[in-house]
Amino acid sequence: MIIASLNNSKVKAWNKLKEKKFRDEENSFLIEGDHLVECALNYGVVKEIITTDENYKIPHIPVYYVTSSIMKKLSNQVTGTNIIAVCQKIPERQIQGNVCLLDNIQDPGNLGTIIRSAKAFGIDTLVLSLDTVDLYNDKVIRASEGLLFGLNIIKSDLKTIIKKLKENNYKIYGTNCKEGLELKKVNFAPLSAIIIGNEGRGMKPDLTSLCDEMIHIKIDGESLNAAVAASIIFYEVKNGKRINK
Repeated sequence: MIIASLNNSKVKAWNKLKEKKFRDEENSFLIEGDHLVECALNYGVVKEIITTDENYKIPHIPVYYVTSSIMKKLSNQVTGTNIIAVCQKIPERQIQGNVCLLDNIQDPGNLGTIIRSAKAFGIDTLVLSLDTVDLYNDKVIRASEGLLFGLNIIKSDLKTIIKKLKENNYKIYGTNCKEGLELKKVNFAPLSAIIIGNEGRGMKPDLTSLCDEMIHIKIDGESLNAAVAASIIFYEVKNGKRINK
């Protein structure tokens, strides 16, 4: 049976998930396209699949067939899609390994790129401040290329997390455009936590006071995009000099 009415109760419920308020209430979010759906299936977070392809079937997951007009209503992509999945939000787990804390990152593309770089360079956990853009914003999800499923991503008050990290022998590194130790000279601790600040204002002053060390990237020019800066730092954390254990 194909769902054809835009007033169908399932269609209305799915459409509400485009808003953060309802994503939070339902602990669910939407993803679009074959690649993202495949990633989500591999991580076991898919609750329902919505498609225009009547031949699409998958064991143990409800599949709903809809018209192209309903798919267009649900999709956020200009070019459209033929498959959408409703996923449960990714469960948080205990922090381990190297960590990045994001202080009020606002651009969805930046967050998506930081997720990709974190996965590429072995950052285990991303901690998003309470005022950072929503992880389940569709632009964040697309920019992450599905790699958000493979990271431990926590939304929390950063001061609380920093306190816990210090209790577990993490060294906290703050970032600044020009001040602090130049990145190439940093000997990163075995357990390192990097704070990346807001695109325009940088880190909040009250977080700076909690850092063990401030670092900066030496460049020709004023500043780097937050995602680019994060990627360079992640590379150095993975491949640079380390403090002996």
